[in-house]
Amino acid sequence: MPKAAQTAKSVASTSLLTKLPPEDRPRERLLRLGGAALSDAELLAVLLRTGTPGKSAIELGHEVLVEKGGLNGLLMSDGSALKRRGLGQAKAATLLAAIELSRRLARARVPRRDLLDHPDLVANYLSLRYVQQDQEVMGALYLDVRNRLIAERDIYRGTVSRAAVEPRVILKEALLRSASSFILFHTHPSGDPSPSAEDLSFTRRLSDAGELLGIRLVDHLILGSSGRWVSLGRRGAW
Repeated sequence: MPKAAQTAKSVASTSLLTKLPPEDRPRERLLRLGGAALSDAELLAVLLRTGTPGKSAIELGHEVLVEKGGLNGLLMSDGSALKRRGLGQAKAATLLAAIELSRRLARARVPRRDLLDHPDLVANYLSLRYVQQDQEVMGALYLDVRNRLIAERDIYRGTVSRAAVEPRVILKEALLRSASSFILFHTHPSGDPSPSAEDLSFTRRLSDAGELLGIRLVDHLILGSSGRWVSLGRRGAW
């Protein structure tokens, strides 16, 4: 394509959004109505700012979401997976910064809450943090007498047989932090959070060991993909 034609196409693309009435443009609607009024693609368009020749920022945002399987898939993306025509290093960095801010916001909400009655809050925070893991991670959130977070610890990483996991390692951390209770969590890289028989057996064994030390197991959360999770506490697994 001749350079003049490419330039004309680029100009036409960048004016796709500016041709919209001001009240219909994503940035203006965001300021006027708030984020809830915008679709996922429109929110991405605000971050991306511009599209590509012949494609608006909204269309580019929609394309990214379709390719990644929605926002949960976007959370799993790194810079190299995001970059494409019209989405270079600067735009990829903007999206990654927004993703990291969402993780930190979820983390900031956790310590001040009574976590006993909020497994959904805990699962949301953990899902944002561990969504990129391609290996199993087991860890614990240690709580004070008011069920507020005082410490967080990754215990195991990799493929670990539940029979080989020792409750004493998890409980030792609780004793070191003077925790009154704790929430266990682990990820299922397969994406399916359904508990295995081994998961259930280990949870009962850990709960029994904790009771002997006066440290209560509040919940055991299993994290899958696309925001899916299972609370063994809610299921009455022990």
